[in-house]
Amino acid sequence: MSNLPLDYARQRYADFGVDIDRAVAALGSIALSIHCWQGDDVGGFETNRQSLDGGIAVTGNYPGKARTAEELRQDFDFARTLIPGQHRFNLHASYAETNGKHVDRNAITIEHFQTWIDWAKSLEIKLDFNPTYFSHPLASSGFTLSSADDRIRSFWIDHGVACRQIAAEMGRQLGSPCANNVWIPDGSKDIPIDRAGPRARLIDSLDRMFATKYPETQLIDAVESKLFGIGSESYVVGSHEFYLGYAVSRQKYLCLDAGHFHPTESIADKISAVMTQVPGLVLHVSRGVRWDSDHVVLLDDPTLDIARELVRGGYLNRTCIGLDFFDASINRVAAWIIGTRSTLKALLIALLEPIDQLRTFENTGDYTQRLALLEEAKTLPWSIVWNHYCQTQGVPPGFDWMNSIKHYEQTILSKR
Repeated sequence: MSNLPLDYARQRYADFGVDIDRAVAALGSIALSIHCWQGDDVGGFETNRQSLDGGIAVTGNYPGKARTAEELRQDFDFARTLIPGQHRFNLHASYAETNGKHVDRNAITIEHFQTWIDWAKSLEIKLDFNPTYFSHPLASSGFTLSSADDRIRSFWIDHGVACRQIAAEMGRQLGSPCANNVWIPDGSKDIPIDRAGPRARLIDSLDRMFATKYPETQLIDAVESKLFGIGSESYVVGSHEFYLGYAVSRQKYLCLDAGHFHPTESIADKISAVMTQVPGLVLHVSRGVRWDSDHVVLLDDPTLDIARELVRGGYLNRTCIGLDFFDASINRVAAWIIGTRSTLKALLIALLEPIDQLRTFENTGDYTQRLALLEEAKTLPWSIVWNHYCQTQGVPPGFDWMNSIKHYEQTILSKR
């Protein structure tokens, strides 16, 4: 029996030289790195949990937050049933499982994450990792790797060394390089006199932390910048310029977070610029409504621009696409699904773009047809292709997935 909507979409795209089956296959090969911290409001599972600091704040009190690692895994297991494709899970060091024992961050080892690895193996997914440089007594001064206190700085260097060991072992056991992304909250609320000193110390700390070499098949090192944060409004040690220079000079991956720049500044244009100089990118796809507010990702222009730049530039194989948002005002599992599906939709639209024709118009100087086709492409029936992709992945298309969310909320989340 003919599938009339899909046949129509296939023909419409074929008119512009686009093969929807090839686009769908390409989308199916993309593994997003879905972040653990949406499920429990960036709480983690340390025995001496601290209140959030370092410019991180989660608002809302929607019922059903994951309280244990088992509950977090349960929630993500369920979320996966409503997200098409096979994706990764991104952990922070503060999600270590220590069996009730206090293990400080400079002493964590792979044993505290082996349950996460075994769980990932059972689901046939991969893991990514992040050191946790916030919400700790030795981060209360606002300085960690750039601290003028040698004791504090050494502690955080040791933490970074431990995290790289853990990430490399995750990558080894799971057979896929683990992206280990370093972000620190270091900075000053008001005007500093010495801007150079902390940056010199940060370079030294990073060099010491990265001294041990691991196989590229196990570990990807990345560094992440920020424009400003709560408590570091006037000065951030690890600015974009700082980490761009560091990533280029040390040939590390650079992490671009969509919420870490000026609210009118898109990271899409930065992608091709930095890709000429670094081995690859880690992306934190987020939605900064007012600076770095980390709202749930939507299918909006900034997200579409990121996806289009990745596809147009041929950067997908050099980019670790991760998500970074946290919203406690809505169902946390639904937030995972909304943000992930929105990112995948943006990537599908980018993969369906009539890029060959657009390039031909551009290369021949026919900017009139280039602009006209860019506008025409916006009305092509990508949603039919999206629903088809969901169905081939055994995932509810359209809005049908909300019925499953409501059932999970009634039977699981509401009982917590």
